[in-house]
Amino acid sequence: MEFEGIVYKILPPSSGTSTRGDWQRQDVVFEMPQEYSRKICVTFFNRPSDVALLKLGAMYDVSVNVESREYNGRWYTDVRAWRLKPKDSTTKDRVDSADIAPMPTQPDPVSSSDSDDLPF
Repeated sequence: MEFEGIVYKILPPSSGTSTRGDWQRQDVVFEMPQEYSRKICVTFFNRPSDVALLKLGAMYDVSVNVESREYNGRWYTDVRAWRLKPKDSTTKDRVDSADIAPMPTQPDPVSSSDSDDLPF
């Protein structure tokens, strides 16, 4: 799943050690720019370098996996980031005409003078 979001808040990291080794988890709250803005808390698990690049107020394309699990009759949902791309708002939807090569012009077979000769 992917969404566009603005970094709203970066929460402090938590870390620990398990049987598989050391781990680090950090939650980041993104605000989705819509008419009724919504916030999504995304977990970055063992990705401190990704969180270090985030800037408050900047927009990103965030790819996440959403998973729910049950524990003691209650359900918990986890939203984990697996890819993060910054959005460049200065060049968004901007096309420079100098960068576009002109289309080659070829005569249109339908508009030629022989178009009056129909095969039926």
